[in-house]
Amino acid sequence: MEKKADTGINFFQRYLTVWVFLCMATGVLLGHFAPAASQFLARFEYARVSIPMAALIWVMIYPMMLKVDFNSIRNVKKNPKGLFVTWVVNWLIKPFTMFGIASLFFFVLFKGFITPELATEYLAGAVLLGAAPCTAMVFVWSTLTKGNPAYTVVQVATNDLIILIAFVPIVKFLLGVSKVSVPFDTLILSVVLFVVIPLAAGILTRIIVSRSQGIEYFENVFIHKFDSVTTIGLLLTLILIFMGQSEVILKNPLHIVLIAVPLTLQTFLIFFIAYVACKLLKLPHDIAAPAGMIGASNFFELAVAVAVALFGTTSPAALATTVGVLTEVPVMLTLVKIANKTSHRFSNT
Repeated sequence: MEKKADTGINFFQRYLTVWVFLCMATGVLLGHFAPAASQFLARFEYARVSIPMAALIWVMIYPMMLKVDFNSIRNVKKNPKGLFVTWVVNWLIKPFTMFGIASLFFFVLFKGFITPELATEYLAGAVLLGAAPCTAMVFVWSTLTKGNPAYTVVQVATNDLIILIAFVPIVKFLLGVSKVSVPFDTLILSVVLFVVIPLAAGILTRIIVSRSQGIEYFENVFIHKFDSVTTIGLLLTLILIFMGQSEVILKNPLHIVLIAVPLTLQTFLIFFIAYVACKLLKLPHDIAAPAGMIGASNFFELAVAVAVALFGTTSPAALATTVGVLTEVPVMLTLVKIANKTSHRFSNT
């Protein structure tokens, strides 16, 4: 029975990209033909955070948090180079490369398709994404690349602290927006929901199961009961996201493609900067992969919330941040494949 289950999981994950696109299409169709369902789910929101989506993201993150123990977290300080890479790439490189790449495409290469006014707002949305590195979803990408769970937690936690200080000044500097209104309730709620609660739940579960059944049972049996949970949570999250954005996608197909081009190039660039830096610093793959993922991915809840607060729900800036959400999963899955295929080039120690 165990072999059959493993085969099913491997088959499912082997064709994960296919399942992703099927779920994206399902979400768009449901949102278009059954808008009442989308409107109903949209009612369950607090501080601009969708509660159903938060629950699904929690489902994705919890299995990884089961692998974290406090001893591993304490050991992170013995090898801080991965943290330095994360901080430098996320805050000294990413926002500025995003500004440069987006400006080049929107104002120069795509000027025949986009008016200067639209280009300005699309740039604003791109910068909001660039100044908001990933928090929650990086746990999923880390899991898929067999990343070090304890190290990933510390990378995300320190990233969240830096966001509190650096996000507003960077956005103000790059956009010249004098009054950037950051919804701190969204930021703090996201940190609590996507880091604090699942981490506490994972550690508590580890303690309870290890004491009652033994650490060997926990490591070799209990954790593997959740092997497919992260993938299922990811696919259900995609359906929910695309249900909510179906009309945006159907009404703006060309502009969505135009916005997606610089965002995709930026994602690959940032990933490889961090990933190669970790390779040059001789860091193990289970640190290098999450370091690349956290900068490449985006804290889209924060970016969308700020775009809506600054420019309005139907604004081009909000559309640009939404495209960031739409392109994220397919692009990140590609980077996961690249990271997994190149893992042999890294040290395992």
